[in-house]
Amino acid sequence: MKVVIVGGVAGGMSAATRLRRLMEDAEIIVFDKGPYVSFANCGLPFHVSGEIAERSSLLVQTPERLKERFELDVRPETEVIAIDSDAKTVTVKYRDEIYQESYDKLILSPGAKPFVPKMPGLEEAENVYTLRNIPDLDQIMEKITHQKTGKATVIGAGFIGLEMAESLVLKGFDVTLIEKAPHVLPPLDEEMASYIQAELIKNGVKVMTNQSAQAFADKGRTIILEDGSEFISDLTIMSVGVLPESNLAESAGIELGIRGGILVDDSYRTNVPDIYAVGDAVIVKQEITGEDALISLASPANRQGRQVADVIAGLPRTNKGSIGTAIVRVFNLSAAATGLSERIAKQYFSDVAVVHISGKDHASYFPGATDLMLKLIFGKESGRIYGAQGVGQKGIDKRIDILATAIKAGLTVFDLPELELTYAPPFGSAKDPVNIAGYAASNIIEGTTHSVQWYELEEQLAAGKLLLDVRNRSELADGQFDNAIHIPLDHLRSRLDELDQEQAYIVSCHSGLRSYLAERILKQHGFKVENLDGAFSLYRTVYPERINHG
Repeated sequence: MKVVIVGGVAGGMSAATRLRRLMEDAEIIVFDKGPYVSFANCGLPFHVSGEIAERSSLLVQTPERLKERFELDVRPETEVIAIDSDAKTVTVKYRDEIYQESYDKLILSPGAKPFVPKMPGLEEAENVYTLRNIPDLDQIMEKITHQKTGKATVIGAGFIGLEMAESLVLKGFDVTLIEKAPHVLPPLDEEMASYIQAELIKNGVKVMTNQSAQAFADKGRTIILEDGSEFISDLTIMSVGVLPESNLAESAGIELGIRGGILVDDSYRTNVPDIYAVGDAVIVKQEITGEDALISLASPANRQGRQVADVIAGLPRTNKGSIGTAIVRVFNLSAAATGLSERIAKQYFSDVAVVHISGKDHASYFPGATDLMLKLIFGKESGRIYGAQGVGQKGIDKRIDILATAIKAGLTVFDLPELELTYAPPFGSAKDPVNIAGYAASNIIEGTTHSVQWYELEEQLAAGKLLLDVRNRSELADGQFDNAIHIPLDHLRSRLDELDQEQAYIVSCHSGLRSYLAERILKQHGFKVENLDGAFSLYRTVYPERINHG
């Protein structure tokens, strides 16, 4: 069998090496129009910062090593420009030479390309870059070598945009971050992203949200924003998203779907016989909603490459879809998410509930414990886990990985307290934040607690409810809610006569535990009470301007 693969890196090279392990006698040819067929594209921003010191560390494999170990015919800087599915050939361009190559099976792994909107002055810009591959990286590094310091702008505050903003700060640039959405890191919900925005500002990044670049002038040095304002940028990184690289597939009569993604079945077959597709260019099923989605992440691409090789070799494999699990580090914080955000979940499900859990990455009494915030999005009727998000200095990867596994396994919030996770003081807590999130979600479903979300508080107070703050008096120096009643939790039972049983209350503490305890006390004494989910610490992070420090 002769298998031709168009595109290397995650999907293509995973397919090629797996095929060789399964089919020693197959002829396997890999074409890639770039000079590097196997590189760590997720590591590119960290070479900009200098954390990955050697550029060579990003080159995972070379054609020579792939030939020696796997007997693969890898042809870099060779572009497939046409597919003749009837003749089962591809037309290939290498420098000035054009030739045909036959195939029995064809795998397309073209990846995605940066989305660069058309703007006046962009074509004449000499200092505007994207970062998707090694040649892009080389251009940026050459610019930094000559520029050294100055004003840098990152347009787009997604995962790569945030990593580039951090990297440029570490290189000594004065960085501005521009994001069209209302908050940075749009895949996360606003309140979780607010922690990251605060961390950016703390580290000197100027953050501009609800704003976009509209034009460039002075060969790219002047950026003109949608509100008409202008500012100078010596170096600009465009990071506003990616689009499937599907022109070749379309020209071959392969069906496309949303945003030009390649349509495949659950065995990665396109509508054209003997042509398969994997990676960032293909449409997958979002496992939770069942809807078509484009999920451009390294882990699914690697898995798809292996699975399409299994299919061609005759093994029973199906693409079950993806849930979109990702993480980013921004200075001293990490933010991670899996599944659906609260905003997206509400578009598909009518029973969406959420709970925020404050905790520590390991036992609080062991030195070095740091704060983390975990958000669980779930079905109030079914207990089904729709998604999760986390922010903290350490341990976020562990918790989101656990919850991603729970989603994939079909567990519910009632299963989370049953998870037996490793515990010793340096590593975790006897009741891990994941366990606590399960308990808290179960309480909401069973009616033991009734929560008010941070975005509902002002409306609820305007409707006549009163806010009861059960923090200790010493904590009030960190800031207070306006017009709140203050009764420390430990004094609550002895001061119940100060409260009105005809009045509805919303109770808050610092992180949510004591307010839950207060809620339980008050309800059992006949009071009408709800708990402010995430409590003071979450509300202050989202709305620092609404906190009274007087």
